[in-house]
Amino acid sequence: MIQGSVNIQRLLGSMGRLDASDLHIKVGIPPVYRVNGVLRTIESPPLTEEEADHLLDPIFTDALRERFINTGSIDFAHHTPDGDRFRINMFRSGNHTHAAIRRVKAEIPDFEQLHMPPIYRTLTEKTHEGMVIICGVTGSGKSTTLAAMIDHVNIKRGVNIITVEDPVEYRFTPKQSIISQREIGIDVPDFPTAMRYVVRQDPDVIFIGEMRDHETILAAIQAAETGHLVFATLHTADTMQSFGRLLEFFPQEERAFVRSSMANSLRAICAQRLLPALSTYDAGVVPATEVLIVNSVVKEKIRDAEDSDLPSIIAGSGGEGMHSFNQSLAKLVEKEAVDLQTAMGYAPNREALSSILKGVEVKAQTLVNRVKGAR
Repeated sequence: MIQGSVNIQRLLGSMGRLDASDLHIKVGIPPVYRVNGVLRTIESPPLTEEEADHLLDPIFTDALRERFINTGSIDFAHHTPDGDRFRINMFRSGNHTHAAIRRVKAEIPDFEQLHMPPIYRTLTEKTHEGMVIICGVTGSGKSTTLAAMIDHVNIKRGVNIITVEDPVEYRFTPKQSIISQREIGIDVPDFPTAMRYVVRQDPDVIFIGEMRDHETILAAIQAAETGHLVFATLHTADTMQSFGRLLEFFPQEERAFVRSSMANSLRAICAQRLLPALSTYDAGVVPATEVLIVNSVVKEKIRDAEDSDLPSIIAGSGGEGMHSFNQSLAKLVEKEAVDLQTAMGYAPNREALSSILKGVEVKAQTLVNRVKGAR
């Protein structure tokens, strides 16, 4: 059992003080925090096999233990008296217990606190039916962004919101809306079962924690087509990968039908990545985003399987809130949220980002010259 100063309650409690997003438990090394995207090992002896196997015992129930023994991994949520919640994944590695723990702050942040571009607020306020997908890799802030969007609906509209999550992360307090949050493994066995019955629960808004199987994706598309507003996450790096991932779940003979359905129901795909911010900025990390708005041109491209045209449409839209990762990165550099080296490291196309930044410099110099001329 755990001896000395290292115990799970103390480790979780320190996450708030350090503003750590994640905690990693592994055999043979001390516990490791992730702070502003950087891994930081605590000053402590390496965890022994016995310590790692029992570190989470105080927050682990017998029912969870049985599932863990049977499957070798398990997701569950834990909350502390101060309101912080933690999304925990325990898994076996080398026949011993490892864990990845994500801290979910008690307060649901708004768009300004998350430094999201204005299109996110616009999408949330003006979209009343159809599907909005938030995508990104692990640790990109998808869940937090979607929580902000759902809570904004909760504040602004009187609707019935049903969420399906694995596990529940943010707890929503009903404001204008009424809300039911269903957790996989506790309230319902799995996503397909939850989606099979969700439209019978009179929802106006449906939030799907992750679309990861054929039945869930099909049910989400059908719900969006029948007048519901569906928010969902997808584990893909950008908007283009999202189309490929959605289609992968359907056989070739069904893809024309799925494309037609997506063209009708899809409203937007928003991708994001978190970048370390400059120390002079008012945040530890900031999001770089890519947004595809499904307008009439994009609908036609989706139906006709001309997905390869979408990146140029995003980059050249010039309006509607659509923008590419490179355009987002350029804005972050321009407002001194991130440095140029960081932006280049995350850029999908460094030459394109460099061209955008040169264009910004030319515009700025032109403005300076005009001011001088006016004098």
